[in-house]
Amino acid sequence: ITLNGKAVRAERTAILKYVGFVPQLPPPLRMPVGQLISFAAGVCGAEENKMYAVARQLGLDAKEFRKQPFVKLSGGQKQKLLIAIALGRKCNLLVMDEPAANLDPEARHVLFKLLAEKQKNTAMIISSHRLDEVAALVNRVVELDQGHVVLDDHVADDVDIDSVLECLVNLSRADSAFAKTIDEWGFHAEQDGKIWKGFVAGPDRLRFLGVLSRYAGLLKGIRMEETSKDKLATNE
Repeated sequence: ITLNGKAVRAERTAILKYVGFVPQLPPPLRMPVGQLISFAAGVCGAEENKMYAVARQLGLDAKEFRKQPFVKLSGGQKQKLLIAIALGRKCNLLVMDEPAANLDPEARHVLFKLLAEKQKNTAMIISSHRLDEVAALVNRVVELDQGHVVLDDHVADDVDIDSVLECLVNLSRADSAFAKTIDEWGFHAEQDGKIWKGFVAGPDRLRFLGVLSRYAGLLKGIRMEETSKDKLATNE
């Protein structure tokens, strides 16, 4: 196996400069956040400021936590920082294991946007146990069962990874459990909680519909239409 003409095993140190990695389980590092970013940037010859900038886009002010041990961050903060380290640099290959885990809807949309910017020049390998979460991010799916390949197929690649859907959900009656769930997606209520409006990242459409399916008995109607990113920015 080679990457950019270099043997993966024989030239591991050189290979690291070309590979970005987001693990599923954050490592239990006691290293301060600032030191971790400096170390990561030094290994791959990247700029620390770019990693801090990506973290801010994801909703994490990493400079505020520079002296705090990485292990003391919350699950969401750790995930955002690891993504910032992987995406805040140039790389030819991105390997991501459940990259959207622990991310709020707004951070997920930012993640999809950042991945869209890298699509043309970066190969991506994404590991996930939920196809609905990654279907819009990939054009090939390989399914494993106990170490054996049981599916290797190409998938439709029609979804714009950076697309945004304007959504309206109409309920037969207001419901507190539904309100709590939909509020986590950043939706706002109208007509005493019977109508909910908001935005969903295009790649998240299947996941969003899966959430709505839990309240099928309450649903009177759903409308989802692609909208401009400028309109999303205005509403934010």
